[in-house]
Amino acid sequence: MDKSKRSKGEEEEHIDGELVLSIEKLQEIQDELERVNEEASDKVLEVEQKYNEIRRPVYTKRNEIIQTIPDFWLTAFLSHPALSDLLTEEDQKVFKYLQSLDVEDFKDVKSGYSITFTFRPNPYFDETKLVKVFSFCDDGSTKITGTTLKWKDGMDVTNGISPEKEGNKRSYQEESFFTWFSETQKDTPDGIHDEVAEIIKEDLWPNPLKYFNSEADEEYEDGEDEDDDGEDEDPGKSTDGVDEDEEDQDDDEDEDC
Repeated sequence: MDKSKRSKGEEEEHIDGELVLSIEKLQEIQDELERVNEEASDKVLEVEQKYNEIRRPVYTKRNEIIQTIPDFWLTAFLSHPALSDLLTEEDQKVFKYLQSLDVEDFKDVKSGYSITFTFRPNPYFDETKLVKVFSFCDDGSTKITGTTLKWKDGMDVTNGISPEKEGNKRSYQEESFFTWFSETQKDTPDGIHDEVAEIIKEDLWPNPLKYFNSEADEEYEDGEDEDDDGEDEDPGKSTDGVDEDEEDQDDDEDEDC
């Protein structure tokens, strides 16, 4: 065999051997990083669980204050860009009886959480607590359970008929928010998420005052605009300087014609 060919072949085998060795070493480093990441995740969960316990009494205090503010949760929902479209006119009437909203992680944070709506006695249903629970299973699936609502006679707002306007069918777009509690599955595969639950848990619940205030700010700004308009105009004059009495007289003449 030609020495040059033999030398070239040996060189290629040497390069291949070095490449395999480098890849094996790189894999060892990646495995080490995975172990560190898993340890970090465990530590993060420990910290999260600790601070969940610290937050709980603060949330309780917040809820006590919220209960003194009329229609707090209804206003917060209606001011939220995603949640506002989920409440029909009939839902809004029910929400006026909503006393508190609570989101609570399980003691083991990674195992799930619950969302609880607490209502005052109302003409729609007997239950005072409507709960939706999300349990994360080891196989990656999610078990979703919810309260089965028992509506009082003629007051079911989820059946597409307004209790006060019998026969007035709602369109699909006006599906009641309360159907969300019945949307449950025992084995939800990966990639299927409850968007409503995620928005409530991750966005509305941490700071509902942000959305309640946005509605209050809009009302305040509208009131200021009206005041400014009133100050700019003479109540006895129209915008073009003609007396309003004269305009009224002209209008009467036009109507007579």
